[in-house]
Amino acid sequence: MSQTKNPMIGYGLLFAGVALLPLLGAYPIFVMKVMCYALFACAFNLLIGFTGLLSFGHAAFLGAAAYGAGHALKVWGLPVPLGLAFGVAAAALTGLVFGALAIRRSGIYFSMITLALSQMLFFFFLQAQFTGGEDGLQAVPRGHLLGLNLENDQLLYYLVLAIFVGAFWLIYRIVHSPFGQVLTSIRENEARATSLGYDVARFKLVAFVLSAALAGLAGATKTLVLGFATLTDAIWTTSGLVILMTLVGGMGTMIGPIVGALVIIALENKIGDAGKLLADLTGVQWFMGLGESVSLVTGLIFILCVLAFRRGIVGEIGHLLEKRRSGS
Repeated sequence: MSQTKNPMIGYGLLFAGVALLPLLGAYPIFVMKVMCYALFACAFNLLIGFTGLLSFGHAAFLGAAAYGAGHALKVWGLPVPLGLAFGVAAAALTGLVFGALAIRRSGIYFSMITLALSQMLFFFFLQAQFTGGEDGLQAVPRGHLLGLNLENDQLLYYLVLAIFVGAFWLIYRIVHSPFGQVLTSIRENEARATSLGYDVARFKLVAFVLSAALAGLAGATKTLVLGFATLTDAIWTTSGLVILMTLVGGMGTMIGPIVGALVIIALENKIGDAGKLLADLTGVQWFMGLGESVSLVTGLIFILCVLAFRRGIVGEIGHLLEKRRSGS
């Protein structure tokens, strides 16, 4: 019994620490952005880490929800809960359409179909009037919730934290449910799962839609936090970014995608400051250009993880602890 409680106690302590960050001087917008991308990575991990399906088009669901929620909040003036729900519904419906088409194939063919469908949706967002085209959907209001003004970063912070904790708990319950065990069996041996009588295609589709809806929740929340939705949310590089987050943190682990999102987002936001500091200390002006070389640095991290840390940060730590326990 203690083994089942320990992880939840650890997760509770982790989220309690996150709740204290604003009181310790952390910048709320940065932490909220990390939580949004961490939820996006956790949603993607549900698909690849626990079901074994590699999607190259997951940015489509982030973008669909970002534009959907932004339009609902700004143009229709819906309350915040309904605006977020509309964004999630848009992502889930998109996931249902994409999944129904993609799961007819497996392996690299599945991945390429998701990429192709995602790019089609990207070009739709580029040309549609309600998205603002290349300018994006700007000045999305945060609105009010239960009489509280969400323009206050502190109040919005705890709303985003509550959303993230609720979504994380849902993913945890899915993974540790009988449904989640079937997904794991499909990942390990799809032929055997079929021979046991499971409708593998249906389970894959449900997992795909769940992952899309959770990714949509991340996109809708990000629009609420930042106040805009742009083509960056739906472009293929964002799909690559969430793959990188998951691999760096640890695919198939619960905390790994969170760690990966923190590492990648921190690099994107702080590498310029680090380059300026190195330039001041060494006098080498080349370091000033590091802020424009984020893709180079993240690419090097990806290569390092593939070559030396294939389990990701959390996966490698867990492996070392397991070896130490078994050795003792």
